[in-house]
Amino acid sequence: MGALAGLKASQISSLINMGKKFQQAGPPPETVSVTHAQLQPWEGTMTTVGSVAAARGVSVSNDAPGVVTRILFESGQIVRAGQTLVVLEASAEHAQLASARARRKLAELTASRSRTLVHNDVIAPAQLDSDEAQLKTATTDEAALQAVIDRKVVRAPFSGRLGIRAINLGQYLSPGTPIAMLEAIDTVFVDFTLPQQRLADARVGLPVRIAVDAQQSGKAPSIEGVITAVDPQVDQATRTIKLRASVPNHEEKLRPGMFVTVAVVLPAQAPVIAIPATALLHASFGDTVFVVEDKADPKGGPPLKVARQQFVRPGEARGDFVSIVEGLSAGQTVVSAGAFKLRNGSTLVINDDVKLDPQIAPKVQNR
Repeated sequence: MGALAGLKASQISSLINMGKKFQQAGPPPETVSVTHAQLQPWEGTMTTVGSVAAARGVSVSNDAPGVVTRILFESGQIVRAGQTLVVLEASAEHAQLASARARRKLAELTASRSRTLVHNDVIAPAQLDSDEAQLKTATTDEAALQAVIDRKVVRAPFSGRLGIRAINLGQYLSPGTPIAMLEAIDTVFVDFTLPQQRLADARVGLPVRIAVDAQQSGKAPSIEGVITAVDPQVDQATRTIKLRASVPNHEEKLRPGMFVTVAVVLPAQAPVIAIPATALLHASFGDTVFVVEDKADPKGGPPLKVARQQFVRPGEARGDFVSIVEGLSAGQTVVSAGAFKLRNGSTLVINDDVKLDPQIAPKVQNR
């Protein structure tokens, strides 16, 4: 019994001494990757949201009443200016037109004979005047009937893409019945607003970048445009200025009614301190980064790398980088990978075998 008690006491004493050694040595170092805070020239931008509007859009409708006899388009079809879309029944008008043409030809012959007879002093000039008036009346009647027939044909007012067809063959159309939406596809407008404080920065001719959600995530590049109009009035309710940008849309990536992100590119560039977004830690008490510093080894060995938690104030984010407005200086070394497992004063082992490659404009390839 005495021997067993002595053995147990020896084991417990050994464990207590080992725990004290571990406590003095501290936690084991954490393996992380590091990077340097860079001073990068970023172009000034004003980011806001906007909506896409058609540069030219109209609801195609008929001008004259009638029954649909021919439909010469399909839903979603691209049409050119002047292309025939719908033909309405006009058999009665065609018959009247044929009669008017016959009267006009007879009036032409009568007026031609009267000119010859008046030249030979066979009839009075008053008769020639009457025949000329009848010719003009017949010509006008023919033109009027031709205009009525032309109104029975609905044509595209400009080139663009048609929407869904809203009529059917044999349907009676009252004047102004919607046939289909027609919108130009080569160029669209993007309407957006900016605070009144940016009125001096917003002007016609500034370039803009348009991006939808999928494009913001790097799956597609943004679309370039230019500001074409600035509303002279400030909205009294929101104190914002309305602007309009013209954006080419040859690939039809933008559709009227879409919600987009608009970045107005300012001509001036400003240097900012940028770090990879992976180095920034977000918490309820504030945003922090871990700065790598040297600390003397108490055992007399080479200096140790330790992490110091530093509060920062982040600014704008672009691509894989985020700008730091306050709390960090250019050239400081920060933890870029593995910061989530650190605490203030943690010892570090730096391993940059797997190097991150952050980019301002990353492009994600579809796999």
